[in-house]
Amino acid sequence: MKQYQRLIVALDVPTDEEAVRWVERLSAWVDIFKVGPGLFLKTGASLIESIRELGKQVFLDLKLHDIPSVVAEATWQAGTLGVFSLTLHTSGGPEMVRKAAEVNPRPKLWGVTVLTSLNEGDLRRVGVNNAPEAQVVALAQLGREQGLDGVVASVQEAKAIRQVCGRRFTVVTPGIRLSEDGGEQKRVASPEDARAAGADFVVVGRPILEARDPEAVVRRITRALA
Repeated sequence: MKQYQRLIVALDVPTDEEAVRWVERLSAWVDIFKVGPGLFLKTGASLIESIRELGKQVFLDLKLHDIPSVVAEATWQAGTLGVFSLTLHTSGGPEMVRKAAEVNPRPKLWGVTVLTSLNEGDLRRVGVNNAPEAQVVALAQLGREQGLDGVVASVQEAKAIRQVCGRRFTVVTPGIRLSEDGGEQKRVASPEDARAAGADFVVVGRPILEARDPEAVVRRITRALA
């Protein structure tokens, strides 16, 4: 498989025009751009086509979670759009995950484990008694056993995932910050931390898009990950 830059830029912007401008602006350093549910609902498949026409890949972060047949159909539809990767909630269970993984052809499937906006107290409130790391590792192991290509988890859990799931299982880490301000994220880390933990990809949005010099921030992150 082609080796991609390890930085994925999240297009956390309101319009397709602005998203395309960011792709063009950062194309010298970034291979993969994340499109989340809000932007996808507004722009639909046209934005994905525009990004791919610029020679870039799309990480479609829809976090699917439904009955197995619905998630499998959505996975197939994402494949027809030519996206590089797609997310689903691993907590949807083994059958849901397996049915999606059996779709052929399909994008890379990355399972969402525990959102980086959640901590141990939040998990207890929704009935999960595991600490975040234990829950993440359990869901990562389930995902690997059912055919996922990787998982999305915080940097704090990346090493534990590696120990259980092996080197070939992709670990994607959001919650990357360059300062103490984590915003909505509660389990955050630096790009250097992500590299040390063995993350394959890091996802960064606002720290780049809101920077005075976005190109300088991108260069700093890519150097840290090299």
